[in-house]
Amino acid sequence: MVLKKIRRKLERIVTKPFKKPPRKPPIKPQSPDPSPPPEPPPATMPRHPSHPFMFPETNSTVLPDPTTFFSANLLSSPLPTNSFFQNFVLKNGDQPEYIHPYLIKSTPSSLSMSYPPLFSTDAFTYQIFNADLTISAVDNPDPNQTHVVSSFNDLSVTLDLPQSLRFYLVRGSPFLTCQVMQKVAIFISTIHAILEFTPNSSRTKYKVNLNNGQTWLLYSSSPIDLTYEISKISSLPFSGIIRIAILPNSNANLEPVLDRFSSCYPVSGDVVFTTPFCVEYKWETKGWGDLLMLANPLHLQLLDNSSSKILDDVKYNSIDGELVGVTGDTWVLKTDPVSVTWHSINGIKEESYPEIINAVAKDVDGLDSSSITTTSSYFYGKLVARAARLALIAEEISYIDVLPRIQKYLKDTIEPWLDGTFNGNGFLYDKSWGGIITKQGSLDSGADFGFGIYNDHHYHIGYFLYGIAVLAKIDPIWGRKYRPQAYALMADFMTLGKGKNTKYTRLRCFDLWKLHSWAGGLTEFADGRNQESTSEAINAYYSATLMGLVYGDTHLVSTASLLTAMEIHASQTWWHVREDDTRYTEDFTRNNPVVGVLWANKRDSGLWFAPAEWRECRLGIQVLPLLPVTEVLFSDKRFVKQLVEWALPALTREGVGEGWKGFVYALQGVYEKEIAVESIRKLKGHDDGNSLSNLLWWIYSRDEGEEEGYEGGGRHCWYGHYCH
Repeated sequence: MVLKKIRRKLERIVTKPFKKPPRKPPIKPQSPDPSPPPEPPPATMPRHPSHPFMFPETNSTVLPDPTTFFSANLLSSPLPTNSFFQNFVLKNGDQPEYIHPYLIKSTPSSLSMSYPPLFSTDAFTYQIFNADLTISAVDNPDPNQTHVVSSFNDLSVTLDLPQSLRFYLVRGSPFLTCQVMQKVAIFISTIHAILEFTPNSSRTKYKVNLNNGQTWLLYSSSPIDLTYEISKISSLPFSGIIRIAILPNSNANLEPVLDRFSSCYPVSGDVVFTTPFCVEYKWETKGWGDLLMLANPLHLQLLDNSSSKILDDVKYNSIDGELVGVTGDTWVLKTDPVSVTWHSINGIKEESYPEIINAVAKDVDGLDSSSITTTSSYFYGKLVARAARLALIAEEISYIDVLPRIQKYLKDTIEPWLDGTFNGNGFLYDKSWGGIITKQGSLDSGADFGFGIYNDHHYHIGYFLYGIAVLAKIDPIWGRKYRPQAYALMADFMTLGKGKNTKYTRLRCFDLWKLHSWAGGLTEFADGRNQESTSEAINAYYSATLMGLVYGDTHLVSTASLLTAMEIHASQTWWHVREDDTRYTEDFTRNNPVVGVLWANKRDSGLWFAPAEWRECRLGIQVLPLLPVTEVLFSDKRFVKQLVEWALPALTREGVGEGWKGFVYALQGVYEKEIAVESIRKLKGHDDGNSLSNLLWWIYSRDEGEEEGYEGGGRHCWYGHYCH
């Protein structure tokens, strides 16, 4: 028995620290195999596919035309489908986007900026767009000509308007920067009244006081002649750089600071992946002097102070919390390594094996690929991942007799999607934007939860990747055969490269400034991008990490585990709302320990599929799927207790789904193990991606000796062991 324990420990890579479920399709039991097949011989897998695999190309009937708003030189490369500026390239391109700290709205011939006030209730909070300042060129000969995205990077987008106006929209810049390419007269309007309009002696700076209490500063690279009326500012013909910044709270002490940094302006910003669990922000700048940018609360947690200097007195309001000034054209952000393991972090005591084995036996008996009725990429993927969980649970408790049957089920369910033989749906390649869509999604924008218009890609594919990684682990020969297809599927949202040599856009879902993913694809929303389920996003990068582990790809492991860690940090920063948090208003904080849907410009207590009152759904959608990494996500036991006590009363409501109850009880098991397991035993059903086996595995792998959860890193981090 001792040898068994040692073997199980060695099998683990290392450990520790830091949706919508439908009704389950009918399942008929499967008779057991007479005997398990022999173990496959050990195989060493090359790090990368020997040749790139491409899913069949298709022409979607529902995707928008990218040629309207992207410049011609960008159209030969994959284009972003979940970006921070997505509204600028959809429909009329006139919905605002939040380019911190300003809401920016572009019409065909003008650009408006707003330093937005916050409106908040106990149910939602959002920023209000007011056209504080609108910039345009005088005498535009073609007012219907659209703006054009002439370039974009991880942290910036360049927007060109008719009449030679180029806007460098760089995230986190306290200045809006406009380059007037040729001599034209500039026109600036406001919905407010101008009370004071004061130039400096050289006419390179103007101070504008408005009747709403705002003070704006306008800087120019050379003298500019401006005159004003009640709500209008006009210039004589000018070419050069114009920079505009609000003086937060009209704080006169900050005016010299903005003066000092007004001459150095960023034109683009890139993110570089350097060392493990570290990203580097690099801005390309012009002008002279030092660069001033603003950091969000998560940046401040992760910022390496040796790379830049924080100016604590420079503060701007934001729906994400205070934005604080940081100087330097390079930032280094470092996170502690996160635990990525196949099995539970703490292990399971052997006295718990019999109950789990009994549950696994029953769940495996129910595996029958021929009885699956769904053709949805989302729900099908969840069934694949559910079976893969059974394999790893069985492996962890040394119940290997069931592995051949799980292996067969995984092959039967996964191969048709990779081979293109699945009846009724399948993965296809869209060349117009550069990504994978589904057969159903290519014909119907609502099919597969909008997968065909690039919604939820990391959710759906993440489930498939989990199943692929587990199957490749227990059947290396199969893994070697389907490695090209697996990598092609993963590349849809995990590609790091960019430009004409790639087939997929760079990190399709992950926002490298907010450090979390967005789920909304090519759909125009007044509040920008959105994401509901952070746990499914974490599952995507966690599953990609497992793919790296099984294929021996250290580069993939490094990148995917970094994104996993960042997604967890962001979830805990913006979705998990603790009682003592001050990031949101008091009313919203008191009523919402977890955000339902988080938008770029809004926080909502409601869900896409359920009202805010269904608290068990709001909790569950931030937990599923239940995995070893879930323990890292919910490592704060005091917060977990707060969350469960908030959700438990909702379980008395008539019609509450048994699957949702399971996730509430799972978190309850973090601090009340015995009570939770009794409740789990009484459940009459489970989420389609979950099972009794998985819930029992979770409960019996809780470590009651660690009261505060896991901080991350240290001797429990797998990365140092894996790479060294």
